[in-house]
Formats: sequence, structure tokens, C-alpha cells
Amino acid sequence: MHERGEPVVIVGAGLIGLGIAYELARRGASVRVIDAHEPGRAASWAGAGMLAPYTEAHPSADFEAFCVSSLALYPEFVADLRARSGVDARLALDGILEAAYDSPAQDRLRAQVESRLARGIPARWLDRDELQRFEPALGRTARGAAFSPSEGHVDNRRLGRALRGACDALGVRIDENTGPVALEADARRVLGMRHPRGFVPAGAVVNAAGAWAGSIEGLPPHAVLPVAPVKGQMLALAMSSNFIRRVLWLPGAYLVPRDDGRLLVGATVEDAGFDVRVTAAAMRTLLDAALAALPSLAELTIVEMWAGLRPATPDGLPYIGPTSLGGYFVAAGHYRNGILLTPATARLIADILEGRSTGIDAFSPLRAQEAPQPAAK
Repeated sequence: MHERGEPVVIVGAGLIGLGIAYELARRGASVRVIDAHEPGRAASWAGAGMLAPYTEAHPSADFEAFCVSSLALYPEFVADLRARSGVDARLALDGILEAAYDSPAQDRLRAQVESRLARGIPARWLDRDELQRFEPALGRTARGAAFSPSEGHVDNRRLGRALRGACDALGVRIDENTGPVALEADARRVLGMRHPRGFVPAGAVVNAAGAWAGSIEGLPPHAVLPVAPVKGQMLALAMSSNFIRRVLWLPGAYLVPRDDGRLLVGATVEDAGFDVRVTAAAMRTLLDAALAALPSLAELTIVEMWAGLRPATPDGLPYIGPTSLGGYFVAAGHYRNGILLTPATARLIADILEGRSTGIDAFSPLRAQEAPQPAAK
């Protein structure tokens, strides 16, 4: 799988990092994961868990195809994790609704449905009466909605616990709350990772550090990648059973129901560096958008508010694959699609390390290393 007998060391124990560790260990590799903080937190914990390769806008056809391929892996992925860990990530592929509240939005979404159908993608336009039967809470304020029946959501926090449990069951060593980590390398290739507790030799290193992927110390300048944090804030409301049945996209917000009685409302997009404070202005923005579409939400109780950091790249595409430094690989920069892309990224990195694949050109880290630039601080 790599040149020396040392383990593959993965930096970052979010969903992407744990997913890669799980896939490699499943294939018989020796794997060690290092996280400066708590595993499964950051963007992995803060997201809404939407699996929306069609509803989300994508920067390229290659990226959409990769997202679609990852969605197809999800049922088996979640089932395998449940079998190994005993934790059910609550996958629900029951569709996503995007509602229209005015004529321009209605025309746009109708055209979107027709475009998807022409490409062989499942889609359906719901008029006002059909939409009310699908989601009675919307009342008759919406004019209709685009329905994407193959999409859905997963409980990302439970997914993190499932991955952690499955990695433990497979013998993956996870060093957590280590404090700052730094890569050590000679002129040709990586040697390992160092943190305050000592040095960890590595046959290969995979940088899956999310929003911090561009800030790993010890990298030579030609191996530094421009990954920057984009802040997102969310809140959760307590709702009665089946008050909202499916993921809803509304003007300015989305709603994701959980089977524990929470309704997630998200999410802002903010250039705020590594600031993860929850702000009154952001909560007001989300609530205003949600209440404008569903006034009935006004009586629900706010039970949680939080913020997270998405890892963004200049061109909107992730970095997945080998770099110009021998033995150093990257799986970062997934921005809004890290949860969706966990199984496909894990499989692709494992295939690359095993020599089964050279990667996907559009996602190659080498595209940024030709003219390296520092990540935003």
C-alpha cells in the first residue's frame, strides 16, 4: 500500500478522516489517526447531514458525478458501519423539496425539474395541492416545489459515532486532543507527524484536517494548499412528530427533520476566519427566513444553536490525491459536501494508496501546487 512498513497516518478525525481510516483498515492496512482536538467535531458535527447531489449547486460536472457516486454508496456504507459499531446513522433517502414562493422561483424550479428529467435524473414538480399533501405544514403559501426523490439526509453526529466505533472495532489507533501537529519530511518524502506527545512515523500521511488542512505546520512551501474556513451557523427547534417530514429548501434557509424531535434550520455562509461564535444576527437571519416561509414555526422552542467551519478552496473543488511531496496525500476542501462525499472520498484515497487509481484529475492537489498560496487565517 505504501513504500515502508509504518502505518498510514491520517491527520484529522472528522467524517472524511475517519471514513478513510475505516476504508483502509477494512482492506487490511495499519492505520493511525491523529486529531489535535476531539474526533467527529468541527464541520462533521456542525453540518445538517444533507445528501443532495442534485439540489446543491456544483462547480463542475466532474464534481456532480462524484457526489452522485457517493450517494449511491451510502446505503451499504451505513449498513456496514451499523454492523460493526452498533450505531445507526439514520439514513433517510426520502427526497428533498425545494419550494417556490413567487413566479420567478416557480419558473426556475419547473425548468430545473425538466432539465433533470431530460438527463435521466428522478425529479417531479409538485403543484400547490400536491405539495400540501406532501408537507401539510407548508400550508398554501408556497406555489409548488421541485421534488428530488433520490436525495435525503443522514444524522451526521450519529455517523461520526458509527465511524469511530467501526474504526475501534478494526483496530485503528486514534490519538485525540493531541494539541498542535506538524509534518516532518526530508527533501523527497514524508517521515511522519509530530505532536506534543511525540513523533509518529508514517509510511504515508493523509491530510484530512478540514478547514485546518491549509495550516498544517512543517509542510514545504510547494506542498501547502489554499484551504480556508467558511463559517456556518445553525439552530435547532423542537417539533412534534412528523411536523416536517422531509428536507425542505426555502428562500434563505433549509430545514432538516431529525427523528429525535429536532428540526435543524441552516445555514449561514460567512467569511469570518476561524471564529465559531454563535451570533444574534445570524440566528435572526435564519429565523426570519424560516418564519417567512412557515409562520407556524413561531411557537416552536429553540433547543440548540451552534457554528462550524466548512473547508473551502479557491475553485470550489476538493483536493483528493497525491501531492508533489512523496507519501503525502490530501483529502480536504469539500466545502458544503463533506458529509455526502465521505464514502466516495474514502474509497478513492484507499484506491490511490493501493495503486488501483491515480485519482481524478479535477481534484488533484497538484493544480494548486503549481502556484501555491497560503490558506486564509
